[in-house]
Amino acid sequence: MADSGSNNLGLTLSDLEFVVEETGPGSLGPERLQQIVREDPRFRNALVSDDKVFNRVVSSDDEQLLRISPVLYFEVLLRRALKDLGRESHTLERSGRETIVVFDTNEVTKFLSNDFVIDYLANMMTSFTKVESYVIPVRVRRGTWRRVRFNDMDINSLVKLAGSVDESQQFRYFKRIADVCLFILGIFPNFVDNSNRNILARTKPYGISCRGRRTAEEYRDIGKQFYRTAGDHRTADAAGLVEPIHLLRDHFGVAQKVLNIISERYMHFSRSQVFDVELS
Repeated sequence: MADSGSNNLGLTLSDLEFVVEETGPGSLGPERLQQIVREDPRFRNALVSDDKVFNRVVSSDDEQLLRISPVLYFEVLLRRALKDLGRESHTLERSGRETIVVFDTNEVTKFLSNDFVIDYLANMMTSFTKVESYVIPVRVRRGTWRRVRFNDMDINSLVKLAGSVDESQQFRYFKRIADVCLFILGIFPNFVDNSNRNILARTKPYGISCRGRRTAEEYRDIGKQFYRTAGDHRTADAAGLVEPIHLLRDHFGVAQKVLNIISERYMHFSRSQVFDVELS
């Protein structure tokens, strides 16, 4: 997929052309339609939510998806979830081997109706289409530095990195730690360790466990903790992210459910191709 090239759910030129091709009314020329899309957010969102756009996105091959930005791809899925949930009376939750009916669609749709939330989640999922590993010099003690390798999916290394950088740089790592927790629980929930963990493992700093995998409870606790820390950081305000981060902190379970729906309904056979992650 192409780079997003824009923020706040902006559409690239290729995105605009794609949406216009799929939904454009015959009475309007493509240039005029593109102008309206840019100037009228409600009209723009209606077009992105159109069934024809969704059907084309989920049925397209890899070559077709290269035309659009990953942010648009995920926004289309999020808006489809919002539309589907608006027609349903309940959602389903897994509890061990059982499936529980939960009458919470009003709460979920209210949460997902916020464009700040859709913007954040679309960009968050985009960040997992290419996961970075990098080496950074870390000060061990005064005058002594060591080069340490970090991975954008490794919570333990991100926690260490957040503790080794200046306060002004910590926000991105706090946010990433929380995003990783939400992403794993939402998109790859089968990766989570569902066993009953010894309570001592949960007392370690930041939920770092004695064993390889964390439980769902540990991921939720870490995610909420770091969304709170990130949302209180001064950089969150400067970046205009205070509202969505606080919403994710307060409605972490709802956000997880939204991603579960997207993963299970719309990406069941494609998520391993879309996301550049290796979970073992």
